Formats: sequence, structure tokens, C-alpha cells
Amino acid sequence: MKFLFQLQFCCCSSFFGTGMEPIVVEARVCESLSHSFKGLCFSSTNCGNICKTEGFTGGHCRGFRRRCFCTKHCV
Repeated sequence: MKFLFQLQFCCCSSFFGTGMEPIVVEARVCESLSHSFKGLCFSSTNCGNICKTEGFTGGHCRGFRRRCFCTKHCV
């Protein structure tokens, strides 16, 4: 009887102790230089609005040259 209990305990602990939790996967974000934005980019809000008209989900200013980069989720 004691052996049966130990066997059940080992089976349960090996099943629950294997790290079988759900895996969270984040979508990758792709960037592309905006084709419509002209001039230096100082407002990420303006950049994001221009990028939305180009079919992207958003955009932000970055880099030493202050350019507008559009973003979208990659597949």
C-alpha cells in the first residue's frame, strides 16, 4: 500500500513539476522608413498618424537623423 502511494506521488510530481504552464508569445514588430513623412521627425504622434495613412499600425521618431519609422506586427 505504501509503495502504491509513493508511485502515485512520483507520477503526479513528475507531471506537475515539468513546467507545463502556458507559453506567452509576443508578436514581432517590423519597422519601415516612412515614404510620406517629410523633414525632421520631432513628434512621434505626427509620425504615427502619417504611418497609419500608409497602412501601418503606428510609428515613432528615432535616430540621429530624426527620421519617421512606421511599425506593424509581423507574421
